[in-house]
Amino acid sequence: MLNHFERRQFLRISAGTLAASLLLRGEVPVNLPEKLDHILLGSSDLQSGIEFMEKHTGVRATFGGVHPGRGTQNALLSLGERRYLEIIAPDPAQAGVKNALAKGLHSLAEPHLVGWAAHPGSVSAFAEKLRAAGIEFEGPTPGLRKRPDGQLLKWQTVSLADTASGLLPFFIEWSQDSVHPSVDAPKGCTLLSFAAETPDPEKLTTTLKPLGLDLSVKKGEHPRLHAVISGPKGNIEAYS
Repeated sequence: MLNHFERRQFLRISAGTLAASLLLRGEVPVNLPEKLDHILLGSSDLQSGIEFMEKHTGVRATFGGVHPGRGTQNALLSLGERRYLEIIAPDPAQAGVKNALAKGLHSLAEPHLVGWAAHPGSVSAFAEKLRAAGIEFEGPTPGLRKRPDGQLLKWQTVSLADTASGLLPFFIEWSQDSVHPSVDAPKGCTLLSFAAETPDPEKLTTTLKPLGLDLSVKKGEHPRLHAVISGPKGNIEAYS
């Protein structure tokens, strides 16, 4: 994860792209993994991340809450049905927490993708599947976050030991009594495309199969994620 941050690759703003023409023609988004739950846009400061997205999409994310014991806080934007963007940044009130993600976020010069999450159904059943396949992982691990309205959101996650240079997701199952963030997060943005780039697409595709993931994989110089997000004011191409 730290190497992923240290590459300091950029987030690029674009308008008039293929993504825009897709919307104008009324076509559906492309290259979206079926099990994609949310994508994470890292920022060294939460308010800066919120303002950044509002400036370039026209939609303002709302504060989601803090992650106790993780050293992070977030703000959310809906990206359509059961998909959302999580702007994640360090939580100043948890400055003493040791967490590689929080530490990496501090070093970001500008917002960019820092990961994604997939929903495999039951994470307990998924963990058994990984164990049978000999794939190393951690979890299921419980998580929670209190929303500004006091409602408690709960989930469980499974994290892979090998994230393939940050291209593979962690896996999340939301508690049945928790409202999925895409339902009531601010709307107006659409995820048009989400894919991975890597020097060895065949190897990554082979890794994805036992995980049940249909992430689009393209050849590129460096391993990185690529998302195209559309909003009322334009489009953002975000890279990791």
